[in-house]
Amino acid sequence: MSEKPTQILVVDDEADLEALIRQKFRRQIREGKYEFHFASNGRNALEVLDSNSEIGLILSDINMPEMDGLSLLIKVSESNPLVKVVMVSAYGDMENIRSAMNHGAFDFVCKPVNFEDLGVTIEKTVKHIQHLKETFEAIKENNILRMYVDDSVLNFMSRSEFENSLRANEAIEGTALFIDICGFTAISESESADFVVKLLNDYFDIIVKEIMVYDGVIDKFMGDCVMAVFKGEYHLDRAIDAGLAVRNKIDSIKEPAKGINEYLPKVSIGVNPGEMISGNIGSSSLKRLDFTVIGDAVNTAQRLQSKAGESQILITEKAYEQIKDSFKCNEVGEMTFKNKSKAIKCYEVIE
Repeated sequence: MSEKPTQILVVDDEADLEALIRQKFRRQIREGKYEFHFASNGRNALEVLDSNSEIGLILSDINMPEMDGLSLLIKVSESNPLVKVVMVSAYGDMENIRSAMNHGAFDFVCKPVNFEDLGVTIEKTVKHIQHLKETFEAIKENNILRMYVDDSVLNFMSRSEFENSLRANEAIEGTALFIDICGFTAISESESADFVVKLLNDYFDIIVKEIMVYDGVIDKFMGDCVMAVFKGEYHLDRAIDAGLAVRNKIDSIKEPAKGINEYLPKVSIGVNPGEMISGNIGSSSLKRLDFTVIGDAVNTAQRLQSKAGESQILITEKAYEQIKDSFKCNEVGEMTFKNKSKAIKCYEVIE
């Protein structure tokens, strides 16, 4: 069975662009690799998106009538984060590029369009979208499903098969990542419940998206902290990349959240690799088990996070030796940790 073509929406008020696109990508269209849709402005684009849920990539101009490209970008980012937007515009000054990237654009291509470069950009973006979808499905299958072990889930699988899966406990090599939203407890004590929950969920959404990009699995949410696990090749490097991406995204927020008080978020991050036990932990009598990881490597990551300051990513000297050729780090000195007899030399990851 052949794969479905990638659905691409081109949004531009230039009448001749559709003909150019069809000409330059005629081979990919003929081979069933790409299928293009066209809209003349942002408002028209939203109507096309509503009628075609398979569209995963948008190529959008900035300056258009009725609804401009940046307004479209904001609406798409809010409603469907799996749809990626590449801005294609003659307004290639740094201000427009920064504005587009800060609002969630995946890339920026300047006009007049170099179609060879555009083709490479489309290929890169399509791979990224597929990667996100696969990661999202893996999280749904391997984490959310196992967190809610009740009769409604058991109806979809045989009991013996399910019980065997619960016993699939193992020792793994991986990296634990803890990300805490600094000072959020004080916000929860002074603001309304609706304000606190919405704000926390908005920040968690930013964090989760970056973790998914680097193949991390969200293990759990603990208050205002996110725990993620990275397994497989270069798990430590990917965890640090995710931590840097989260920190940079949060640091780029310049508009404070305004309730009774103003709040500008920052994160503190701990990262630690090592052997950990992976299994279902909880109460079988309550049918509430959480597929998670435990062990000293996980505990150390959490304690590193608790020592980290705002916008700081802490690792141990052992982890530093593994990644020092790939990341810029500064030594912060020795730190004492609960249940550790000796102080541990720690480093902060800069970039």
